[in-house]
Amino acid sequence: MATVTELIAALPEEDLAIGSPSAKEISDVLSRASQQPVPVGRFRRLTALGTLQAKIGAAYLFHWLRGFFKSADENKRLLAETHWKTALRMLDSMTYLRGAVMKVGQTLATFPDIAPPEFVETLQKLHFDAPPMHWSLLKEMVNNELCDDPESVFASFDKQAFAAASLGQVHGATLKSGEEVAVKIQYPGIARAVESDFRNLTLFLLPARLTKDWESTKDQFADLSRRLALEADYELEAANLRKAAALFHEEDGIVIPRVYPQWSTARVLTMERLPGIHLREYLDTHPSQEERTEVGRKILRAWYRMMYAGKMFYVDVHPGNLLMMEGGRLGVLDFGFIMPIEGEEGELFRKMDRALTTGRIEDRLAANKEWCNLRDDETDRINLHEQYADWCWRPRYCGGVFDFGNETDFREGIRLFTEMFRRRYSRARPNTPAIARCQFAWRSMLYQLKAKINIRDIAEEEVKATGWDRSEYAE
Repeated sequence: MATVTELIAALPEEDLAIGSPSAKEISDVLSRASQQPVPVGRFRRLTALGTLQAKIGAAYLFHWLRGFFKSADENKRLLAETHWKTALRMLDSMTYLRGAVMKVGQTLATFPDIAPPEFVETLQKLHFDAPPMHWSLLKEMVNNELCDDPESVFASFDKQAFAAASLGQVHGATLKSGEEVAVKIQYPGIARAVESDFRNLTLFLLPARLTKDWESTKDQFADLSRRLALEADYELEAANLRKAAALFHEEDGIVIPRVYPQWSTARVLTMERLPGIHLREYLDTHPSQEERTEVGRKILRAWYRMMYAGKMFYVDVHPGNLLMMEGGRLGVLDFGFIMPIEGEEGELFRKMDRALTTGRIEDRLAANKEWCNLRDDETDRINLHEQYADWCWRPRYCGGVFDFGNETDFREGIRLFTEMFRRRYSRARPNTPAIARCQFAWRSMLYQLKAKINIRDIAEEEVKATGWDRSEYAE
C-alpha cells in the first residue's frame, strides 16, 4: 500500500515548473491559435470551456493536496506557480475561442487585484499580443467582401496582421493614392461564435437564479450580448468613427482615424493608420511626471468630449485602444462598443450629472436609488453603493488636483467593487456592467500613469462648450 506522501509525489508534475511561463511557452500558445479557425458551434465552444474549467479545477486541487506537506513559504511559491500555469491555460483557450471569451480575459487583465497578479500579467497579452489568424483562413471571406483580391484593391497589402483582438485583426495596406491605411478584418463566423458564447455562459449563471437580483442580472447579461453583437457590425463602427472625428480639432491633440468607406463593408473596415505606441511601451520610455499627466488629461478630454458633445459613451477604454503619438498627440481607436446617450438613458445621465457636480450625499443617494432600484429599508446595500459611488465620483466633485497614482485609493475602489460582487448586489440598470468596466479601465490607466489631474476643470470645460444649462445645481 502506497503512503500518502508517495501518492502526493505521484501527482502530475507540470504545475511544479519554477517561475512564470517562458517566452517560448507563450509564443507557442499564440502561434497555435493563429493556425486555427474560430470554433463556431455552441457545443464545440462549450466543450472547450468545460475542458478549461476542468484543468483549472485540477490545478488548484493538486496545489491544495500538496499544501498539506509543504512549509508556508513553499506553499506560497507553489500557489504562485499554479496561478502562472492556470493563466497560461486560460490564455491558450481564450486565444483559440476569441469572441466574448477573449473579452472576459481582457477585462480580467484590466482589473488588478480582482484576479491574481500572475493572471493579469499573462492575460495582458490579449490586449497587445493576441495572435492574428493566418491569412489562409481569412482570404476567401475578404475577397467576397471587397469583390476582389486585396492585392488588386490596394497598392500594397500585408497579409501578416500587425494587431489582433477578440472580434477581428488589423492588416497594414497602402491605397493606390499613397495613403497608409489599417484594414480591420472580422474573423469568419465570429458573430455566430459570440451568440454561442452568451448562450453557453448563461449556464454558468444558473446559480444566480436563486438570488433576489436574478432578473436584473439576466437583463444585464442580455444587454452585454446585444452590444457585443453590434460591435461585430463594422458599418456601425464606421459611423461612430465619423461622428467622433467631427468632435475634435487639430489643437486638441486628439486624433480619430479617418474612414475610407469605398473600401469598407459590414465585415471589413479600412481606416487611416495612426503611428504611435501603446501605454506599456510609452511607460518603458520613462516619461516625466508632466508628460504622463498630460497623457491622462487627453484621455479624459477625449472621453468627456464624446460624452457631452457627442452623446456617445466610449466603453472600450483600454491600453490597446490608445496610441501615444508624436508631438504629444493621443490616438483613439476601436469605436465598436459605443453606447448612445439618448432617450431614457439621456435623462438618467442628467440626474447622474447632478450628483457628479454637487458632491452632495443626498444627490448621490437619490441617483443610486433610481439607478439601482434601491428600497429605503435596504440599509446595507444603500451604504455599500454610496461608498462605491463616492469613490467613483470623488475626483470629479471635490475639484483640485487628484493623485490617481495613490495606491491606497485605487485599492479601495477594487475592494468596494469586489464586496458588492461577493454579496451579489447586482440589481441595477442593464448597462451597468459596461459602465463599470469603463470606469475601472480609465482609472486603471490613470493609476499606471501616476497622473495628477484636476478632472473637474476638464469636465466643466466640456460641459460649458455644449451650452448645457445646469444653473439649477452647478456653481
